[in-house]
Amino acid sequence: MDTIFVKAQDIKRAWYVIDAAGKPLGRVAAKAASLARGKHKASYAPHQNTGDYVVIINADKVAVSGGKEQKKMYYNYTGFVGNLKHFTFEKLLARHPSEPLERAIKGMLPHNRLGRVLFGNVKVYAGADHPHKAQNPQPLEV
Repeated sequence: MDTIFVKAQDIKRAWYVIDAAGKPLGRVAAKAASLARGKHKASYAPHQNTGDYVVIINADKVAVSGGKEQKKMYYNYTGFVGNLKHFTFEKLLARHPSEPLERAIKGMLPHNRLGRVLFGNVKVYAGADHPHKAQNPQPLEV
C-alpha cells in the first residue's frame, strides 16, 4: 500500500467550538485531540498535520467524577533535585483554569514534533469568550 501524502493546498481546515461546561474532562479532551489530529477525515495521514482547529470554551467548568477534584494529582518536575511539584485537580484549576484540559489533550497527541504542532491547532479558554469569532467556528456537541 502506498503512503498517502496530502498536498498543502488540498488540506481543508475547519474550525470547531466545543463548550466544555459540565462535560467530562476525558471526553472533551479525546474529541479535541481527534479533531486536531484529523482522524475524522478521509485524507488522514498519521505523519502529517491534516487536522482541524478546535476552540474550547468554559474549560474552567469541566466536570470530573469520583472525587477526582481532591484525588487527581498533577506532577511537574523542574529538573533539580527535590523539586517535584504536585497539585490536586482543584488547586490546578484555581491557579490555571485551562491547564487540566490542556494537559489531557497534550497527553492524547503524539509526543514528538508533530504533536507540538498539532497542539497549536487547539485553543483553550477558561471563559465563554474567544477571539476566533471571525473564523465562524461550528458548534460541536460532545
